[in-house]
This record gives sequence, C-alpha cells and structure tokens, in this order.
Amino acid sequence: MLALTIFADGVIYASWLFIVALGLTLIFGVLKILNIAHGSFYAVGAYAAASLVGWFTSMEMAPEWSLVAMLMAGVAVAALLAPLTERGLLRVFYGRDEVLLVLVTYALFLILEDATKLLWGPTPYYVSEPYGMFGNIEFGSLFYVGYDLMLVVFALACGLAVWWGLNRTTMGKVVLAVIHSDEVASSMGVNVSRVYTFAFMFGIFLAALAGALTAPMISVQPGLSSGVIIVSFAVVIIGGLGSIEGAAIGALIVGLARAAAVHTWPAAELFSVYAAMSIVLIFRPEGLFQRAQARKI
Repeated sequence: MLALTIFADGVIYASWLFIVALGLTLIFGVLKILNIAHGSFYAVGAYAAASLVGWFTSMEMAPEWSLVAMLMAGVAVAALLAPLTERGLLRVFYGRDEVLLVLVTYALFLILEDATKLLWGPTPYYVSEPYGMFGNIEFGSLFYVGYDLMLVVFALACGLAVWWGLNRTTMGKVVLAVIHSDEVASSMGVNVSRVYTFAFMFGIFLAALAGALTAPMISVQPGLSSGVIIVSFAVVIIGGLGSIEGAAIGALIVGLARAAAVHTWPAAELFSVYAAMSIVLIFRPEGLFQRAQARKI
C-alpha cells in the first residue's frame, strides 16, 4: 500500500513539474538559453490565475469558467511578457557569452520576483473553486482528488501534443531545423528571429499554464518561483537539456524520489531531488536522453 501511495503521489507531482520543465527544455533547445527566470513566469501565471478565478467567482459565474480563467491566465502571461522579454531584452545579448545570458535571466528573475510582490502583495492567495470540481476518486483504500488525476492526464496530452507538433507539422520541422543549426536554417530562408520569438512564447506559456493549473493546489505566495526553478533544473539536467522525452522521465524520477522521501524520511525531501540528480549524472553526465557531443578544439 505504501508503494502505491508513493507511486501515485510521485506521478501527480511529476505531472505539473513536467509541464514547467517542458517549457524550460524547449527554450534551451531553440534559443540555447538557460532561462533562470522561468520559475518567475510560473509564479506570475499562478498569481494571474488566482486573480482571474477570484474575479470570475465574485461575478457568480459557473465553476467551469474557472478552468477557462486559468487557461486565459497562461495565454495572457505569454502574450504580454514573452515578446517583451525576448525582443526587448534577450535579443540584445544573442551571440554573446552564454554566461552573460544566464546572468541576464537571473537579473530578470529578481525583477519579476519583486514585481509580483508589488502587484499582488505579500498576502497568500487561495483558489479552491477548481480543485473541487472533479470530486474524489477511489483506488482501493486510497482516495485522490479528481483534479490531481486530471492534471496527470493533461500533462500527458501536453507532452504528446508538443512532440507531435515538433515532429509531424511543418512549423515543427522548421523549429527542429533551427535547433539543429540556426545558421544553416537561416541560409535556407528560415526567419530564425521569428522562430526564437515563437519558441520563447510557447515555453513561457507552458510555465505560466503550469502555474495556473497548480494555483488551486497550493498557497500562491512570494518565493514560489525559487523552489520551482530549482526542481525544474534538476528535471532537465536528469533528462538531458533540450529533450522532451528526457523532461518526462526526469520529472517522473524527481516526483517518485520526492514522494518516497516525504513518506519515509520527510526531512530529506529536498535532498532526495539532488541525490537522484547526482546518481544520474555519475553514470550519464550529459543526461539520460542527450548524446555526448564531440569536443571542439
């Protein structure tokens, strides 16, 4: 029974984490940027969803509209902040040292962290309406909230949709060409700048959407972005930077490791994530789903 509990809790935790890591690994795959501010966009999405759901509730709208509000929050964050960030800030530093881009995104992380405090204040936000919409589901002697299981299904659908979009559509093939070599793609007539903007917007949308979807499950409060970005980086490092399959397996490994620690040794909850990452890196320094590249001299 304990093993089943650990497995179920680990999969539920991995589901929303996979959506965040999927956006992070997509941005790295296309733009070659380790976006430290990714967790901040997650937090902004959570705050925006909490605000919109609260407003819809105050208007006495049907509970189903809260799901629409969460989707609207993710779209709004991506549409408003992603182009401004990519075109107005990151594009200035393309072609420079990668460490500089990491520092720029870290500075953006600090700015967005303070901006959320200014806009929403230090008071936690609670959004309970969507969480009770799907009832409870029984597994033997265990009961789980239907919303949690819905999130697992949604994460699977999201991963399959992104994989299909990249591998089975014309736009996806263009994105893959840019991932392989932006210079060759540009010489073939591909508008690389437009692909960068699209990939960054979609990656931020996934982060904001994950924040919106987890808002009913947590207390939305300052400091939310810090924990998310740390665990998300662990996921993409385990799976391999730029790999969709790696993000899925990495999220599952982190989720199960965390769940096992919570149920057997709660004090080691955060340590379990680092332990899992360290074990993988010992045997696969490049991650599970990324081949080692030839060293350039």
